[in-house]
Amino acid sequence: MDRRADTGLPFMKMHGLGNDFVVIDARARAVEVTPALARALADRHRGVGFDQLALIRADAAADARLEFLNADGSPSAACGNATRCIARHLMEETGRDALRLATAHGVLSAERRGALTAVDMGPPGLDWRDVPLAGAMDTLELPLEGAPTATGMGNPHCTFFVDDAEAVDLAALGPRIEHDALFPERTNVQVASLAGPDRLRVRVWERGAGVTLASGSSSCAAAVAAARRGLTGPRVTVILDGGTLEIDWRAEGVRMTGPTAHVFSGTLTPAFLEALA
Repeated sequence: MDRRADTGLPFMKMHGLGNDFVVIDARARAVEVTPALARALADRHRGVGFDQLALIRADAAADARLEFLNADGSPSAACGNATRCIARHLMEETGRDALRLATAHGVLSAERRGALTAVDMGPPGLDWRDVPLAGAMDTLELPLEGAPTATGMGNPHCTFFVDDAEAVDLAALGPRIEHDALFPERTNVQVASLAGPDRLRVRVWERGAGVTLASGSSSCAAAVAAARRGLTGPRVTVILDGGTLEIDWRAEGVRMTGPTAHVFSGTLTPAFLEALA
């Protein structure tokens, strides 16, 4: 929690295709975010509401360093849509068209593409250790019903390919797979179906957040899994509940391009912060 709670704590509300975030700029002031604060902020009735919480910190080797927490207060090494949103904010702030952002997943490059923002999420993890999984196995087809594909994108992903993604009871499937013993750090879950040549319809259950309208890292993981299984080429359009992202798996990494939105800015009151002390 912010140790200078008497002044309140400024924040920004952003979203990428409805995948929404509270963003706290911690470059100019000391900010400590506890899991309790993250959970309180995530409450859509008593807090602000978000899928992920993101902090912007200063970094000597990059333009900024990003830290992420899920709605349940657990940490996440990567959040693709939040990275794009913050990248766009920093580009508008500085007037630059490209920058580098440090994350626990590595230093990611971002660039302005007209009204859209692109982020290179780095190479996917295809080995079981990189997801990670509980033991040695082929990540292309996991020993689970439906033979899903596992992918590491700085966080773990499990993608099921089905005839109709919209027909799947994701609210039932998601938590069961998220907490399966195969995933020691839990996992994000996607259900994907082909919607045309190099087009995927994807629905997302996010680890620590539940069903979300979109997810950048999940879109990258689903695109990588589809290409590995020969269902698509390396460049696909991913159609999510909240809109579409363009995913391009290159030798240097997985590039994701799509829209961002800065909805509003506000300040957490001292009373709200003190109640969590």
